[in-house]
Amino acid sequence: MINLKSIRRIKVKQRVRKRIKGTAEMPRLSVFRSNSHIYCQLIDDDKGATLLATSSHLPEVEGMKVNKSGKAFEVGKIIGQNAVANGIEKIVFDRNGYLYHGRVKNLAEGAREGGLKF
Repeated sequence: MINLKSIRRIKVKQRVRKRIKGTAEMPRLSVFRSNSHIYCQLIDDDKGATLLATSSHLPEVEGMKVNKSGKAFEVGKIIGQNAVANGIEKIVFDRNGYLYHGRVKNLAEGAREGGLKF
């Protein structure tokens, strides 16, 4: 059953996705937040392909003794370092309908610390 919060997020997501688009030079960093984990991927919308992806399921992140916000920061740092290693420096941030605070904000700050420019 879809609740009102999910419907609101879907509407916001559609509104945001009308305006932003990822390319090979400047891919879109899409974030998905579940109750216990966070996932992110760099997407080239021209090809419809995922260039890089990471999540809090990685062993080096799961083994950390920090809260979910701390793990989100580390996931952002990892995706930033991997992107810079693959020659990607500039991205477009897609918060995917979530508010820009908490885990989503920490992931973005971690990506910036990892070397990405928004």
